[in-house]
Amino acid sequence: MPLPPRIVVMGVSGCGKSTLAEALSKRLGFSMIEGDALHPAENIAAMQSGRPLTDEMRGPWLAAIAAAMEKALQTGPGAVASCSALKRSYRDILSQHGPVAFVHLDLPLAAARHRMADRPGHFMNAALAESQAATLEPLAPGETGIALDAMLGPELLTDAAAGWLQQHD
Repeated sequence: MPLPPRIVVMGVSGCGKSTLAEALSKRLGFSMIEGDALHPAENIAAMQSGRPLTDEMRGPWLAAIAAAMEKALQTGPGAVASCSALKRSYRDILSQHGPVAFVHLDLPLAAARHRMADRPGHFMNAALAESQAATLEPLAPGETGIALDAMLGPELLTDAAAGWLQQHD
């Protein structure tokens, strides 16, 4: 079975999206797109100050990630992007150019708070853990995806995600 060409590793801040997306991209031979790197300066400033992003602030960022995945497909077999993708409507924007397989790293709120507080130099204010958890809409029927326990180690998560993706039709 062919691998889905567009993969988004999603979940709340601190769940390990970037780590898993990087590992999956290497294992699958796909391009890696770091969603955080595509945030406009205004979004970063808001998050640093502890203000949650609005849907209007997220829209252009999500469109930039979708466009980056599309660009990656012009030169390679696929793309793995890290992106919170907290709401179904956000995931719909990410899917605007074609189907996306979502890998949701599910992380308890207490663990998210702890991980966010333990990331020196990252712009995401740990005070936003609650708003991220409140905004999160788990994958719904009709969405292509899998939810994995983000408390598992990176190697186990990579194996589980890659195994599921290779079985995906």
